Amino acid sequence: MIFQVIIGMTFAVGVYFLLANRFRLPYYKTSKAIVSLSKRQKEKTSGLDVWLKGISSWIAKHLRINDFKREQLLADLQTAQMNISPEEYKANAIVKALLVGVFAVPTLFLFPLLSPVILFLAVFLYIRENKAVTRRIRAKRDRIEFELPRLVFTIEKTLKHNRDVLYMLESYAENAGVEMKNELKITAADMRSGNYEAAITRLETRVGSSMMSDVCRGLIGILRGDDTAVYWSSLAIKFNDVQRQQLRLEAQKVPKKVKRLSMCLLICFMLIYVVVILEQIVTSMGILFQ
Repeated sequence: MIFQVIIGMTFAVGVYFLLANRFRLPYYKTSKAIVSLSKRQKEKTSGLDVWLKGISSWIAKHLRINDFKREQLLADLQTAQMNISPEEYKANAIVKALLVGVFAVPTLFLFPLLSPVILFLAVFLYIRENKAVTRRIRAKRDRIEFELPRLVFTIEKTLKHNRDVLYMLESYAENAGVEMKNELKITAADMRSGNYEAAITRLETRVGSSMMSDVCRGLIGILRGDDTAVYWSSLAIKFNDVQRQQLRLEAQKVPKKVKRLSMCLLICFMLIYVVVILEQIVTSMGILFQ
């Protein structure tokens, strides 16, 4: 059995190298060097992602996506700041799923009952990777929304002596979080090069948040010369209530995490006693049968 496994693994490695040479896949060091040269790459790239990039790039060239779905996915990727094409995004999901699913073939001969489980994991991984951009957008939106009460408070105080919207956004961006700072810088550059209201509207569209829509509505009101002091005061109260509710929900999650950890600790203590008891039982039985 072990000899068959070794032969199968050797054959699989040989087929991989033949296919890599046929489709001109770059070496691992070459791919890693290219990724390292990207100045916009802010996140660490794992070795597995670099190794699979050549395969996914080849698959991406042969993928065909519906025009409407492609435009929608492209917009989501830009919002999530993922600098890849929709085809590459889909190809990455396919390659990672195949990397798991390929183990179902040898498992079918060695452990037949385990093969469907591996196929299920491959399908699950494909669905999960397809939703990665959605999770990333949601996480980004949550971080921006968490910071909006402070932005509203700053605008409310600044409005008493200055109605320059561009100044408000640029001054707040200096001390803002990463996501908020990036969005405000894009908006400020957009305002300097074009129409102020259009830039604010594009900010609302990029973030896609109801709270940001309220903020943008107030900023457009300032640009049009409306008296929005009462609006910003009520908005600050509303956002503070939302933020307290979010903090309360986060605080409620902590006891559940502590409870799970306490349960794991209890199980570990029980295992220690069970192992000691079993060892004593086995030792005693050995003495009895001597």
